[in-house]
Amino acid sequence: MDAYDIFKKLTKGLTFKRRVLGVKNAEQNIKATLKKETELKNEEEDEIKQEIEDNENSIEHSDVENEDGEDEKNDDLQIIDGVTVEKKTKKNKSKLTPEELEKRLEIEQQNQFRNEHGIKAVGRHIPNALKDFNELVTKYKVAQSLVDTLSQCGYSEPTPVQRQAIPCLLEGRQIVACAPTGSGKTAAFLLPLLQALGAAQGGPRALLLCPTRELALQIHREALRLAAPTPLRCSVVRSCKQSKIKERENTIKKSDLVISTPNRLCYLLNQENVGINLDKVQWLIIDEADKLFEGTTEEVDTFRQQLDVIMGFCKAKVAMFSATHTPAIAKWARHNMRGLINVTVGLRNAASTSVDQELLFCGNENGKLVAFRQLVQKGLKPPVLVFVQSKDRAKQLFKELIYDGINVDVIHADRTQAQRDNVVRSFRTGRIWVLICTELMGRGIDFRGVNLVVNFDFPPSAIAYIHRIGRAGRAGQKGRAVTFFTQDDVTNLRSIASVMKQSGCEVPEYMLKLKQDANKRKKLSKKAPRRDQISTILQKPEKRKLETQDAKESSKTKDTDNVRNGKNEKLRKIQNGVTKKVRTQKENTKAANEAKKTHKIGQNKRKKKKMNTV
Repeated sequence: MDAYDIFKKLTKGLTFKRRVLGVKNAEQNIKATLKKETELKNEEEDEIKQEIEDNENSIEHSDVENEDGEDEKNDDLQIIDGVTVEKKTKKNKSKLTPEELEKRLEIEQQNQFRNEHGIKAVGRHIPNALKDFNELVTKYKVAQSLVDTLSQCGYSEPTPVQRQAIPCLLEGRQIVACAPTGSGKTAAFLLPLLQALGAAQGGPRALLLCPTRELALQIHREALRLAAPTPLRCSVVRSCKQSKIKERENTIKKSDLVISTPNRLCYLLNQENVGINLDKVQWLIIDEADKLFEGTTEEVDTFRQQLDVIMGFCKAKVAMFSATHTPAIAKWARHNMRGLINVTVGLRNAASTSVDQELLFCGNENGKLVAFRQLVQKGLKPPVLVFVQSKDRAKQLFKELIYDGINVDVIHADRTQAQRDNVVRSFRTGRIWVLICTELMGRGIDFRGVNLVVNFDFPPSAIAYIHRIGRAGRAGQKGRAVTFFTQDDVTNLRSIASVMKQSGCEVPEYMLKLKQDANKRKKLSKKAPRRDQISTILQKPEKRKLETQDAKESSKTKDTDNVRNGKNEKLRKIQNGVTKKVRTQKENTKAANEAKKTHKIGQNKRKKKKMNTV
């Protein structure tokens, strides 16, 4: 919640009639009020004069009026004997028409329905939320085959996000949707897209951007399942090697829905030989929007810059989906999205309530490895995800656990695409029990049935924590999350403890009272802290290199006598006109002559020895 939302909540229903107080404004207001008072007094005096004249005329016909108007006199005020003034009666408010009453009742019923499902929608002319999937056929004329595929995918009734997001997108409204992890956001934007695209045509008409290649492949699989009864073509931008650029260009030109990461799409658009046209694009869907809006436009090679490049090639309606909401998204959406509707499910930036969360103090880095092995001894229910802060630490932990009798593997950016795809496939099928990963897998990846998430390294922020533990407890199932922390992780401990308390977990009170340092938190969000290696091998501490004698001698201070003698020698050289070059040449000739003499002496000695031996 940013400052704009807070101001809007606090000032709901208020009207500001007066201007801001000031010297000039105050004088103007006083003059205006005096004028109004004088005008009111003059009007009242005129009204009284008219009433007196009317009363004088009425006295002449008093005999007739007394019989008929006795009740009216009781309601009059008597100012002077014989003079009466009528009371000013308040005008009755205009009653609402039956059509307006029906509209108000519908709005109240919709608000009550949204509150029951934890939906909050902010905007103008918000469409009604869905009660059943049958309303898609009757009200929005969605094809029955699309609705049937939803039920085949396991959606018996719409989730809270789908209830509000699907009608908004079907009516062509731009939205920013924030909902917990595993709440069905992918189907919430795929079904309206497939309905809006209709029949197949040449060229891309919808773009879908996400931060990682693994998430793009996952969305592509879901899109193929939902688009099975339609003639639409869905494609994902894979590797962009120089030899395969033309192949990628042809697939994009033939497909109606294109799924990609921003970096790969920007690379293709910037190529001179590639002629991809995005003029027909109607919708631009941004999944995991908070990740894509990290950084600033001034920084180099960020998601934010890549998004600006893509939006320059197409003019389309925008819809954003994420599990967390940041001020950067809110600010950009207010300035660039017309007729915006903000949809939030539950509390913003809160963890899933279906995950049991736990904090475990480990002392130091060696204690983390001991704590994890204790979890294994107690019994693990695979599949299990283990998060570390860098690829180097992922490799180190993999070397330690590979001999513990666990089916473990690792995924990080250094592995090839084929290796990463193979690891993800084997983890889905159950051949791998424990998967060690970095923040690469913390965004949007849907692994069905993940029972345990272990944060081996403390997450850098509360948003990263929410996305990490969101890999467990998806689609209504229950899960568990264990987070290891040491003394070095105290800076972010309070923010993560407050997230746990919001989701209903028990947290010690001292964690919520810890002091926070904003500067340290910013540094940790940009750069991970330095940690010891994950290893059980005893290593000797690194010895400091001994200083050489030359360095020691140079470090010593020179005597004042040596300094003075040096200055005097320089002065003598300048006076005599002897330069350094001449002196060095003389020295070189002397050294050469001495070397020749010594060489001749050595030869003479060898000859004498030979003669003696003979």
